[in-house]
Amino acid sequence: MPKKTALQNSQFDETGHSHVSVFGAREHNLKNIDISFPRNKMVVITGVSGSGKSSLAFDTIYAEGQRRYMESFSAYARSFMGGMERPDVDKIEGLSPVISIEQKTTGRNPRSTVGTTTEVYDFLRLLFARASEAFSYQTGNKMVKQSEDQIIDQLIQAYSGKKAIILAPVVKGRKGHYRELFVQIRKLGFTKVRADGEILDLEPKMQLDRYKTHDIEIVIDRLKVEEKDRFRLAQSVKTAMSHGKGLIFLQDEAGDIHYYSKLLMDPASGLAYDEPAPNSFSFNSPYGACPKCNGLGLIEKFTKESIIPDADLSISRGGIAPLGEYRDTWFFKKIEAVLKRNDCSISTPLKDLPKGVLDKILEGDDEPVAVSSKKHPGTDWNTTFEGVYALLSQIMTQGTDKMQAQVKDYVARKTCPDCEGSRLRIESRHFLIDGKNISELANMSLDTLGAWLEGVEDRLNDRQRLIATEILKEIRKRLGFLLDVGLYYLSLNRPLKTLSGGEAQRIRLATQIGTQLVGVMYILDEPSIGLHQRDNVKLINSLKALRDVGNTVVVVEHDKDMMLASDYIVDIGPGAGRLGGEIVAKGVPSEILKQRSNTSDYLSGQTEIAIPKTRREGKGSLLSLKGATGNNLKNVSVDFPLGKMILVTGVSGSGKSTLIHETLYPILSNHFYRSHKEPMPYQKIDGLEEIDKVIEVDQSPIGRTPRSNPATYTGVFTDIRALFSALPEAKIRGYKPGRFSFNVKGGRCETCEGAGMKLIEMDFLPNVHVHCETCKGKRYNRETLEVRFKGKSISDVLDMTVTQAVDFFENQPKILRKIKTLSEVGLGYVTLGQHATTLSGGEAQRVKLASELSKRDTGKTFYILDEPTTGLHFQDIQHLLNVLNKLVDKGNTVLVIEHNLDMVKVADHVIDLGPEGGDGGGTIVFTGTPEQLVKSRKSYTGKFLKEELK
Repeated sequence: MPKKTALQNSQFDETGHSHVSVFGAREHNLKNIDISFPRNKMVVITGVSGSGKSSLAFDTIYAEGQRRYMESFSAYARSFMGGMERPDVDKIEGLSPVISIEQKTTGRNPRSTVGTTTEVYDFLRLLFARASEAFSYQTGNKMVKQSEDQIIDQLIQAYSGKKAIILAPVVKGRKGHYRELFVQIRKLGFTKVRADGEILDLEPKMQLDRYKTHDIEIVIDRLKVEEKDRFRLAQSVKTAMSHGKGLIFLQDEAGDIHYYSKLLMDPASGLAYDEPAPNSFSFNSPYGACPKCNGLGLIEKFTKESIIPDADLSISRGGIAPLGEYRDTWFFKKIEAVLKRNDCSISTPLKDLPKGVLDKILEGDDEPVAVSSKKHPGTDWNTTFEGVYALLSQIMTQGTDKMQAQVKDYVARKTCPDCEGSRLRIESRHFLIDGKNISELANMSLDTLGAWLEGVEDRLNDRQRLIATEILKEIRKRLGFLLDVGLYYLSLNRPLKTLSGGEAQRIRLATQIGTQLVGVMYILDEPSIGLHQRDNVKLINSLKALRDVGNTVVVVEHDKDMMLASDYIVDIGPGAGRLGGEIVAKGVPSEILKQRSNTSDYLSGQTEIAIPKTRREGKGSLLSLKGATGNNLKNVSVDFPLGKMILVTGVSGSGKSTLIHETLYPILSNHFYRSHKEPMPYQKIDGLEEIDKVIEVDQSPIGRTPRSNPATYTGVFTDIRALFSALPEAKIRGYKPGRFSFNVKGGRCETCEGAGMKLIEMDFLPNVHVHCETCKGKRYNRETLEVRFKGKSISDVLDMTVTQAVDFFENQPKILRKIKTLSEVGLGYVTLGQHATTLSGGEAQRVKLASELSKRDTGKTFYILDEPTTGLHFQDIQHLLNVLNKLVDKGNTVLVIEHNLDMVKVADHVIDLGPEGGDGGGTIVFTGTPEQLVKSRKSYTGKFLKEELK
């Protein structure tokens, strides 16, 4: 552990502050609070959802820290950025430079990976560029590199007294007539070339067959190899090297070709590689990326499964989905002619077509077909048929935007056949260190990669060891930080856009630990999201390490272990929204346990989520998935009992998301909604007839702009607009429902086009949203705001919290039903018009859940939820459970992916994956009730659950 300075030991900064003190914080729902907490400690800010935790941590403390940083810029620099609004707070003392590490995923670029973000892959590229050994992808031989003097010595030794021809290769395996090349060679003074194995005299206007593939070498010299003619041989070799770009061929008396090179070369086949550089191993560079997939590892292609969703249909009835039903067009006429020639009809169901015939329709037929059309009577053209795949590919590259959008739905993403998903060109994959190429290392789980790196210097030769030692130190250091925050199951090649908010946040945390900054305040937003209890300990230790080097760590968190491990707790409440915003408890954990608040009651065990007295029996029917092998799943077969609350758990990286989100949900979605998302590999599924629809409620945003909000997402805003348009004042003015929409012209404020906010682009800093100066954030123009219902304008309604709206619309049953569901899922504190960009992942998920609850269910619905306790306080989890239990009691099935032990203990059926993460996971460790789970010796979940069930 780094040694502390006297300054850090004293907990004082250079200005003499031992605490961070906030005076008069009024941001959002904060009620003019004063709070002081110690510097250089780990501080947890907790409280029920919507109580004001983020308002204090991010919107007050972080915003003021960021503003002060901006103030340190010159007036010239600030002129490009505009002023940052001061948070609504009297003053903050003892504030250090602030770094915010939030849940938002880092980006949606498919080229961003764990390795590129953490820079581990950059150091690996450097390692392979300088210390790897090259091998031929044709023969497997080790590539050799020789100097000109070594080559000349070899030639004299091997061919002394023999005739030889020195050749310089200029074209290898390319089509063309090469007339201009031959002219250039003649101008250089050479009289002969070897083309496709035959030595030819260079003649004026000489050319080759442009449609054939050619190999061309310049004949540099024809000589007898002897020691006395070393100078001539050396000059010929030098000239050949110059024109052959480091490569020369020698043809002996028998006509055999021998290869020599200054580059890396395979003496057996003549294959040569360029000298490796770091960008030779980058899939974001043309020097390293696979040319077929451009370094993405995936290609988009049309497959039989994607364009023929129902083989019972004929082509005339739209069996080939992108083409639609039969029309009198040339393409359909060509299909008809191909079918007729093979004794089939356009009305024959696709499943009844002979296999070869369907392949001809999809892939094309070289045999000409006779085509005529009613639109062109008397026309009878003989033409080849290019096939459906070729037509769709042409539309993708040359069609209109509308046509491309329609066809894109039928594209399936497949692993690139050339690079097999490695993203790199074939040469880059044949540079090895200790028998491994860079792609193999990048695909290893981080703990496996760490094990491979242990003692790797002992397995290298002296030259490699000398080069690699310093680079390996950097790689191990960065890898160690990632392992310390519990991300051992990820691989360097894992795309960043596939990570959860918690995983992306922990990656940033690992990067920050690596910077070794001192005297900084870090503010984190629920870093424990997605972590199993077993891995939580690693995260807590990482945060403590960040604190121990002399930083203040502020964590917005609900996790019990994190709170008890902290140095100081600030509890905000007592309720959510306008009922919160006050400090209800503060102090070290031992002091908090003695105080009375929602948090302390749950921490001390005085209040707890009750264990159900009996577990549901369910319907007795099963949804059975057999032979799932996606990612790290090891031929998993699992039964999902219907009519129960099923909980899928397991350590981080054990395969939960692969099993549910990437295998089960796409299967169900394809079956019920004909979606085009392809599930991970599996053998079969039984029991689909027992359910009638599937609903996935994930944590993706309900919208990416301020225009999206809970009212628009749930559909209640449509009913509210209809209500306002039916008011007498609206009828007199002739206002229709569209007048009250902020997305169409007429009633909205045209300055901000109904957004209420204006986006200020900050170039090299994050973009900032500010209130519109015309409407002051109300979204509407003055005339629209004059129409009022019970004294409230449409803007006032959008500013209401859900709880207020329930009372306001108590006599409007259609509106009330939808708003009440938002209240039931614990979102009473959210305003109806709250911008989607300000909702957390957990809040967005609950808005979606409320939207589904407001619909009428059939009792045969299969719900899938991914970590719904994200962002929820103990008290809010109880609200969520009440809602989920209602769904299950109606006969529906609710499947929850979760680590929270309060959720695990109330489930009817638990499926535990593991036993480890990454390569060590992918198997079913346990299935059954929570009481049976605690008896399982293999399950890590069972060990932690045992304490909860006591």
